[in-house]
Amino acid sequence: MLCNDVLRRLRYALDLRNREVAEICVRGGSELSEAQARSYLLREHEEGYEECSAETLTGFLDGLIIHLRGERESKPGTAPVKIIANNNNRVLRKLRIAFDKKDEGMLALLESGGFRMSKSELSALFRKETHKHFRECGDQVLRYFILGLTKERRPDVAAEEEEGRS
Repeated sequence: MLCNDVLRRLRYALDLRNREVAEICVRGGSELSEAQARSYLLREHEEGYEECSAETLTGFLDGLIIHLRGERESKPGTAPVKIIANNNNRVLRKLRIAFDKKDEGMLALLESGGFRMSKSELSALFRKETHKHFRECGDQVLRYFILGLTKERRPDVAAEEEEGRS
């Protein structure tokens, strides 16, 4: 899934303003101005659109973890390892951490988004890439998860959208 799509969908799910997106990115260690955030959140065909890098998305996701869960206490003399969210599995892992979801919570969000998955299928998404039972997270799974997150975080808007589709 494109980094811009993930950023746009999460911004909508959390009801964030461009300024807040930029502030969260800065908290995560990425330099991002409000104007840059605006250009990343535009659709591909809109004037001023810029492609968001995986490093910027990683900064946003790391900042979101700090924003929602607080600063992580690190051991003195050790720097935290920065894991770049360059694939859907890593994006999903960071979202799981940010929203403090266990397996049951993840499965519930996926189901409310319209996708049924077993616990073993879900755990395969979080395995190491070299593990024999590792499974790549498809774009649809990530979309359904973020849709479920939107329904959880913004139930009033999600209900209006459901009525509009009927």
